[in-house]
Amino acid sequence: MGKNNIQVATFGGGCFWCTEAVFLEVKGIEKVVSGYSGGNAPGKPTYREVCSGLTGHAEVVQVTFDADIISYEDVLIIFMTTHDPTQLNRQGADVGTQYRSVIFYHNNEQKKIAEVVIQQLADYFDQKIVTEVSPLDIFYDAEDYHQDYYNNNQEKGYCSFVITPKLQKLRKLHADKLK
Repeated sequence: MGKNNIQVATFGGGCFWCTEAVFLEVKGIEKVVSGYSGGNAPGKPTYREVCSGLTGHAEVVQVTFDADIISYEDVLIIFMTTHDPTQLNRQGADVGTQYRSVIFYHNNEQKKIAEVVIQQLADYFDQKIVTEVSPLDIFYDAEDYHQDYYNNNQEKGYCSFVITPKLQKLRKLHADKLK
């Protein structure tokens, strides 16, 4: 198995700490970087600026994966079923456009697959899926202390009460896709 089919996907599903922790457990995922995308403020935004909600950026993760091991479609299904894509501009107690559910596609093929997956999963949810599907413009890495946050901070309350349950859901729904 070579590294010829390495692809990149970018998603926002609320706090990037949660989404990052989920994908770090998935087979075929080579790298996960927390960051920001989808904003309109000039220059590289800071966490504080993004949290203000004024830059238009979403907290996202950029996922590098080996498509010979896991397909983009499977990556999307994991993303869509480990956060609540029916909540507009929020995930649980995290509220604001920076926490929106969003798929930033890198090419037209990703866009088409995202639209199909959203349609296929519509009946899985009680409410309408509000996940935004937008072209990726620029991805900015978040500050270093946000990278691998869950693994470095499992004792913190947010990790215990918000991220750990998401990981339990991942393990239940997608056990066959885990490392």
